[in-house]
Amino acid sequence: MNQRKRYTVQEMNEYVTNKLEERGVRLTDIAVIVYMLEQPYTPDIKVKDCIEHVKGVLEKREVLHAVLTGIALDEFAEKELLPEPLQSLVETDDELFGIDEILPLSIINMYGCSGLTTFGNLVKEKVGVIMKLDSMGEGKTNTFLKDLIAGIAAVTASKLAHIRKDMEEQAI
Repeated sequence: MNQRKRYTVQEMNEYVTNKLEERGVRLTDIAVIVYMLEQPYTPDIKVKDCIEHVKGVLEKREVLHAVLTGIALDEFAEKELLPEPLQSLVETDDELFGIDEILPLSIINMYGCSGLTTFGNLVKEKVGVIMKLDSMGEGKTNTFLKDLIAGIAAVTASKLAHIRKDMEEQAI
């Protein structure tokens, strides 16, 4: 019987962070989206603060699992290793496929419904690195990754909104 290695959260986090960078996404790119979302409500927020909160979200096992799964599916599609018709659906990011939006919901559900609205807006508007991932050329598939990045940004912004609200309530 073959024993599989058990990975720690830290090992998975390092792997995911490296994979994101390989695929053109830096944590700063996600933090810039979070900053754009939160700055109107928290004028003194800094991108470096957003980076720390993105890192915090990426310390959650459920988040890492979703990102690992999404990146693997995108990479399999790039190598044409998925069975048809799944290969065509993922490769073309078919507008009615929808599973690429379902995977990030496992992340968003951890932080409440404000993240869901933000996620929907980010998927629709495709800002920052999400737009870059959406418009990558032939041979690149980011069907899952772009939605996962939107999910991470939405969750981070939602987390910051909760922190802001808690601080306001404590000041009363």
